[in-house]
Amino acid sequence: MKIRICSQIAIAISSLAFGGLACATSYSTTLLDTLGGTIAVAKAINNVGQVVGYSYTAGDASRHATLWSGAITTDLSTPSGPISMANSINDAGQVVGYAGTGGSDYHAMLWNGTIATDLGTLGGSHSDANSINNSGQIAGWAFTSGYGEPLKRYATLWNSTVIKVLGSSSVLDGQAFGLNDAGQVVGYSRTAGSAVHATIWNGTGATDLGTLGGTTSMAFGVNNAGQVVGYSQITGDTAVHATLWNGTVATDLGTLGGASSEAYAINTSGQIVGYSDGHATLWNGTTVIDLHSYLDASLVKAGWVLWSAVDINDAGWIAGNAYNTVTQESRGFLMAVTNPVPEPQTYALMLAGLGLVAGIARRRIKQQ
Repeated sequence: MKIRICSQIAIAISSLAFGGLACATSYSTTLLDTLGGTIAVAKAINNVGQVVGYSYTAGDASRHATLWSGAITTDLSTPSGPISMANSINDAGQVVGYAGTGGSDYHAMLWNGTIATDLGTLGGSHSDANSINNSGQIAGWAFTSGYGEPLKRYATLWNSTVIKVLGSSSVLDGQAFGLNDAGQVVGYSRTAGSAVHATIWNGTGATDLGTLGGTTSMAFGVNNAGQVVGYSQITGDTAVHATLWNGTVATDLGTLGGASSEAYAINTSGQIVGYSDGHATLWNGTTVIDLHSYLDASLVKAGWVLWSAVDINDAGWIAGNAYNTVTQESRGFLMAVTNPVPEPQTYALMLAGLGLVAGIARRRIKQQ
């Protein structure tokens, strides 16, 4: 009976050890190809693992919106002129960004495959689409015409090609950067005499998210739970820190030890990515992780530095950007999660527990 009890204790401890197994996530990193030039920049990733951004063509002659899907690099084309950029992609593969429309003008664009649709403006010469959700809603900004009134930039929401202004006419400057599947939009707005503040729009209602005590703040991403990330100036300093807002409660996410950090995206699990002190950064709960430390030794030796993480999908895959200190090339990167590896301390804890139980069992046997 005593032996049976000890065995049950051992099984229980083993179950606890494995049930609470602490795992160190590992990543495989892929540098994204260019369209023939020396620069490729990643801007977003969807839950399928497709990445969008832009790349320069041969001789760095022009900059084109680009889609990376597995090993395939696709030029999304530019309707007119040499410049286009992709900023966001939803799970259906719809892509948004902007493209030149002639002269110095550029307009927000929606790509279905390589077919681009001009989303228009508020009467001005420029607009940009920064985010698209899985319902096909698009968030960004557009200029007014500027005739008879000061030129204004408004945060905007497109439903199909119908454009709607977010906020009120008192806004002098605003942009929308992030959009979730519930239709919540985040970005910034500024009214006369005010500083730039992170803002969330629910419908047409705008909420000022405030700061960490400083003057300015900016919101870039929002997940489906309504958690918002961006950056804010801190009290008494011009430095900005990555910030998480739950409602209007702002939390300083800290840095990798230096002065500044910025957060660009948050997934459904609450994992946050961005930049800190010259390196791509992941905030996992209260832990701040330097993503550059996961880069393959061969790539580090070749001069590559992961300097910014721009987006993270619900599987934890990360898109970002790297710079080569030897060749001065810039490339986007994709970090794919590989099989989690149990941390050494987990094995140590488990073995210590089993050793303790084994010792108890031996003493019980001797007492029989």
